Amino acid sequence: MSLTEIELKALMLRSLDGDAVAYRRLLSALSERLGTYFERRLGADPSESEDLVQETLMAIHTKRATFDRSQLLTPWAYAIARYKLIDHYRRGGRHRFTPLEDDGSLFVDDDSAAIEARHDIARGLAGLSPGTRDLVVRVKLHEEPVADVARRAGMSESAVKVAVHRGFRKLAARLRGKEDSA
Repeated sequence: MSLTEIELKALMLRSLDGDAVAYRRLLSALSERLGTYFERRLGADPSESEDLVQETLMAIHTKRATFDRSQLLTPWAYAIARYKLIDHYRRGGRHRFTPLEDDGSLFVDDDSAAIEARHDIARGLAGLSPGTRDLVVRVKLHEEPVADVARRAGMSESAVKVAVHRGFRKLAARLRGKEDSA
């Protein structure tokens, strides 16, 4: 089973914090990905591919303290693999050109923007009063009917709409980096 970027990065972060089990899982998952990466480039000789996987894993192990926790893991790991492949070609005197655009395994889905957006929304919601936050979440995020929310909150529909509008406006201002006095 192939792990996602988020799962791989979580394993890396846990391993950097001393979790040996997470580190073994990370190396195993990277080994599979790197094997595919090198096999696509080297073709016939699987022993060369396996040697490069091991060299790359050793380099990752040696350089793991340089990993920037705020960045994605797979581009960092594939950059190391790419340099190991270049070194391999230099040692062998072979020259081979593979356009980066043709390398689908090098690029992963980047869901960091969605994660950051969820984090920003959660942080913005935390700045609202509990009552307003509950109304905004129920009406805007869960898309519950205003009438149902008003009935459960013991408020008129108009009062719920006004509170949600003001809360949403305050949330938007917080996300822009400005406090709205409303």
